[in-house]
Amino acid sequence: MPNVTRKRTIEAGADDLWALVSDPHHLPRWWPQVQRVEDASQGAWTKVLLTPKGKTIRADFTRLEDDPPRRLAWRQELAESPFERILSESVTEISLEPTAASATLVVVRARQRLRGLARFGALIVRRATRRQLDEALAGLDAIAGRRSADPSALGQSR
Repeated sequence: MPNVTRKRTIEAGADDLWALVSDPHHLPRWWPQVQRVEDASQGAWTKVLLTPKGKTIRADFTRLEDDPPRRLAWRQELAESPFERILSESVTEISLEPTAASATLVVVRARQRLRGLARFGALIVRRATRRQLDEALAGLDAIAGRRSADPSALGQSR
């Protein structure tokens, strides 16, 4: 089953990055295809995603683990969703490891279990997941890069 891990060192402190990754309201700023977040709490939220064809899809998530400012994990709720026929499990984990006074190694892992005939598309799903995680890391890096131009960039509110 597709398990993908991507890493990037970002020039920002772990606490600053934790403020971004642990608050679901910030997801549209850095996670690919997220247009907005609805019904967000610390334990659950809904991402509204925009497809390449311009359609919106809702995806519900539940926080599984929260170890500030080091580790965060969430699960996509698949029952009665458009993803249910393809996936039987989808879990994302983010780890933050300080590497220097102003840099943090960000590790993003996605674990997915494919359902039915979708299992034969594991290579395609793995490739798409790798691209999505790389884009998410690039989004975080872009926000952190604005810090030098605007010291409040990392802490921007929703």
